[in-house]
Amino acid sequence: MPRLDDIAALSPNLLSLPYVRQLTDHPEKYGTAVTKPGGVTLVDCGVKAKGGWEAGVLFANICLGGLASVSLTWGDFAGLRWPAVEVVTDHPLRACMASQYAGWMVKTDSYFAMGSGPARAAYGNEELFAKKLGGYKDTAGTAVLCLESNKLPDEQTALWLAERCGVAPGDMYILVAPTASPVGSVQIAARSVETGLHKLAELGYDLGKIESGWGLAPAPPVPGDDMTALGRTNDAILYGTTVHYTLTDEDANLEILLQKIPSSASKDYGEPFGEIFKRSGYNFYDIDPLLFSPAKVLLSNRKTGRSFTAGEIRTDLLERSFSL
Repeated sequence: MPRLDDIAALSPNLLSLPYVRQLTDHPEKYGTAVTKPGGVTLVDCGVKAKGGWEAGVLFANICLGGLASVSLTWGDFAGLRWPAVEVVTDHPLRACMASQYAGWMVKTDSYFAMGSGPARAAYGNEELFAKKLGGYKDTAGTAVLCLESNKLPDEQTALWLAERCGVAPGDMYILVAPTASPVGSVQIAARSVETGLHKLAELGYDLGKIESGWGLAPAPPVPGDDMTALGRTNDAILYGTTVHYTLTDEDANLEILLQKIPSSASKDYGEPFGEIFKRSGYNFYDIDPLLFSPAKVLLSNRKTGRSFTAGEIRTDLLERSFSL
């Protein structure tokens, strides 16, 4: 099991703060709105505020704990030229698994959202940290939480989150963006590398062998409702994303592993996610968990110099999902 040490210079909470301050110091530029419930800094990135693509890039960088590079570009998805989000990281476990992964179910009497971002490492109570990350915890004394929701948390919830993270209200930062928003489209498309890592973890692979990750995903067009956005953002990952990992292992291990990683390895593969979700009764737990994977995976082995690839981009499903 890989172990992440609490290295102060690599604190995802501290490294994400410069990106947070861009959103708080320049709300007119990025279309954000800042309030201070109970002294907690709350940044609206698309609930009541407008948000935008550039705000989405900052939001995604924050989710990744300042340990990756996120950029907007154009991608060629098997002949479909479309706006895309590119992510590169040399700290894949710390950036993706200990920070970006949406593993914190934030639930109070008045609020519910899935939490991602560096504050997860300050909270540290998810099973993932104990089982996959060697009990890692970020003790920087500040916490930055990213919430995917169409509702802003109230003061009671904001203070409750600060308490759970073990920080003073003035050191707690909460960013919120709905799925159906420009920020939502960008920050979810920026989960390409993380989605592949989570799949590898589910397959029992030693994530400590992975040295870097590079991903490209289409940025879904923003619809008028969160349910449609949920379908499009998942389709962008399942049918449009390519990830590349550099790692050190035996070629024989990679040849066996590779065919299990792409979304095409799942029995639920082959339909737009909205249709799969509807067929499951809108219950994520009735969907094959192995579906949640990038469309195409490339592995480069530093030990032998060989590279391997599996999966494919499904332009037909992207066009259906994006209403082209």
